[in-house]
Amino acid sequence: MSHTLRYTANCSLLFTELPVNERPAAAAAAGFDAVEFWWPFARPVPGDAEVDAFVTAITDAGVRLTGLNFYAGEMPGPDRGVLSLPDRAQEFRDNVDVVVDIARRTGVAAFNALYGLRQDGIDPAEQDRIALESIGIAAAGVAAVGGTVLIEPISGADAYPLSTAADALRVVAAAHAAGAPNVALLADFFHLAANGDDVAAVVDAHAAEFGHIQIADFPGRGEPGTGTLPLDELLGAAQAKGYDGYVGLEYKPTVSSAESLGWLKR
Repeated sequence: MSHTLRYTANCSLLFTELPVNERPAAAAAAGFDAVEFWWPFARPVPGDAEVDAFVTAITDAGVRLTGLNFYAGEMPGPDRGVLSLPDRAQEFRDNVDVVVDIARRTGVAAFNALYGLRQDGIDPAEQDRIALESIGIAAAGVAAVGGTVLIEPISGADAYPLSTAADALRVVAAAHAAGAPNVALLADFFHLAANGDDVAAVVDAHAAEFGHIQIADFPGRGEPGTGTLPLDELLGAAQAKGYDGYVGLEYKPTVSSAESLGWLKR
């Protein structure tokens, strides 16, 4: 099943041969008109000059910024978000104003809020309470720019409490019930497959509710064609079920970034 969904290059995993602010131009040179990023700064509240340089890199490349992570700690690395961590949630909340400023300047409207790992000695229910508060603050902030907060199940971190689509959808439902309607599932087909979800069933049941899709092949997290996931078929099914947003290419190239795009030409 083919599809006509648009791709956006995740420049936190693609074009990493280059410094962050050179990646949007590299994506444009490779034929993309849209890019997405994890939080591209080391701190939740970077200096104005850092933000200006990042925004300028986007605009000078002539690409659209379609997705941006909130601050999530050290990524890649030991952290998988800070919004549910009692001693770090304030970092996430301080970050919201910076994210909204970037959104006003670039038009980005999809924002991934990584949940954070479970912590020894802290009641999971308390982490969930803090997370829901943080998500509400983020949702209120990005509502001013027509934005959506994305909640993502991820793999490879046993202490991360959201591993399946159902886990993330429970958080989304709690946010809606708490008065934050602009919260939605980020369906990363690689992570769902890695954690044992039936990706086709998730697409069939929930594609119309997806806030965003990201793809990498499974196993391995390489470019499409390096694993066994029927990505084209899954994307076709998602479109048929009502998803009409971008598809983030969030894979780890097995060759150079430019070479890894050969599947697109096919």
